[in-house]
Amino acid sequence: MLSFVVYLEIMARKKQYNENEVIEKAMHLFWRNGYESTSVRMLEKEMGINQFSIYASFKNKEGVFLESIKLYNKQIKAITNTLENSKNGVEGIKEYFFDFLNFSREGAIFKGCLVTNTVNEIKEDSSPVIMAALKRFSLTIRELFVRNLKQDDERDVKEIEAQADYLMNALLGLSISSKVFKEEQLKDIIKITFLHL
Repeated sequence: MLSFVVYLEIMARKKQYNENEVIEKAMHLFWRNGYESTSVRMLEKEMGINQFSIYASFKNKEGVFLESIKLYNKQIKAITNTLENSKNGVEGIKEYFFDFLNFSREGAIFKGCLVTNTVNEIKEDSSPVIMAALKRFSLTIRELFVRNLKQDDERDVKEIEAQADYLMNALLGLSISSKVFKEEQLKDIIKITFLHL
């Protein structure tokens, strides 16, 4: 006769749920609450699956989060693709900032950026795998900034690199500010950010 634990593991292997759907639910939970504040029990409730299914499919909370970051990356592609295909230099980056505000909105609330929120709360030595994934995401956005800045022939390489860093810093700041300031204030912040670029 099978033990109860073995029975549950077999049931978990059958995956009587849609993996993409449960990861989307987990992603929104992490986005709202943060990585550290989200427990496996909270994930169980939000995802609608038991911990054995979570462990069988994703190994642990970190595994669920890494899959959530992959999904977040796919979803934000809608606006990063626009930036990637932009031929408008600085104006294309500015448009990305406004698009990001809309992307981070849930109803009347701005949740900031899932990546930025997580970077602010975890330590690199405690979660090196997660931090590496977050850095890869950030470097991808920075590279798009560099690509757009290069469209202006008057900018030299050193200036472009410095401005890309400045814009990444501004984007991180906007993400945090979006959870505090009103929408009109945030739009003014974006306008001022690009005033002298």
